[in-house]
Amino acid sequence: MTKYTLKELADLLGAELHGDPALEVEGPASLGEATTGEISFLAQPRYASQLANTKATAVVVAADLEVERQDIALLRVSDPNAAFTKVVQAFAPEATNTATGVHPTAYVADSAQVESGAYVGPLCSVAAGAKIAAGARLLAQVAVGENATVGADTVLHPGVVLYHDVQVGARCLLHAGAVLGSDGFGFEPTPEGWNKVPQCGTVVVEDDVELGANVTIDRARFGATRIGSGVKVDNLVHVAHNVIVGPNALLVAQVGVSGSTEIGPWAILGGQVGVAGHLNIGQGARVAGGSDVFTDVPPGVDFLGSPARPRIESLRAQAAARKIPKVIEEARILRARLDELDALILKGGAS
Repeated sequence: MTKYTLKELADLLGAELHGDPALEVEGPASLGEATTGEISFLAQPRYASQLANTKATAVVVAADLEVERQDIALLRVSDPNAAFTKVVQAFAPEATNTATGVHPTAYVADSAQVESGAYVGPLCSVAAGAKIAAGARLLAQVAVGENATVGADTVLHPGVVLYHDVQVGARCLLHAGAVLGSDGFGFEPTPEGWNKVPQCGTVVVEDDVELGANVTIDRARFGATRIGSGVKVDNLVHVAHNVIVGPNALLVAQVGVSGSTEIGPWAILGGQVGVAGHLNIGQGARVAGGSDVFTDVPPGVDFLGSPARPRIESLRAQAAARKIPKVIEEARILRARLDELDALILKGGAS
């Protein structure tokens, strides 16, 4: 089991240590779950109350945070969240499988290229013309189609499927079950039924991309569906044909992006966002989880709601919608009073 002294962690973080430098911790944990011998952190003020009750041996906190407790060690830093990421990485277990070469149960076509230092694991399949670069790792039951390419130091977890001609760049991480290059969803109605539209393009994933488990990215009708460098995609996200995702964009769980939409660099789509086709999501735009996007989103703007609209506009619409039941009740009362008044007038006229 890996252990670090508080001095070692303080040196790692460049932190100001308040506590015994010789104390050892054996792992990271949340404030609420930490026990003696573990280290935690406080980055959000809303969790400050947990600091009073945590059983952690040490806590990473902001440099200017006032802490009354004297029985826990503090590592003071400018950014507790970023610092604790380094702590977690320090305790992360190193990969135990450092094998290279081709596993005896794997299939590699004669015309495929597997460079020295790459690894093709159990029951993998590498089709004709495919290229696996040095340092790439296909862990188990990975299928790489004809003429597909896997870049240097890229890791494909079990069950990943790359259809023919798909290109994956260097230092990418594709989690279990990701499928790249299946046909885009295109059908035209005919009197006899739906006629399938040929999907003749490909998928290009640039460098330093991470794709979560069971992500699906469709091949383009023509040209390429493209995932830019540094993009991070959560589990169960679907990207349709001819979509372009700009560098460093972030797509959270269960996002669905329809065909031919372009997502700008550094844009963020929250969980379960749905985006209609042929739209443009501007650079740095942020769309709140659960929103449905039917119009272009300008750069740097926060959108939310269904249909999604600028944040302030959406919040005002939601506030107005909450008043509707009250307005309906007031209208009902007014209607009743008018009916009573009409009755009195008719009665007076009749007399």
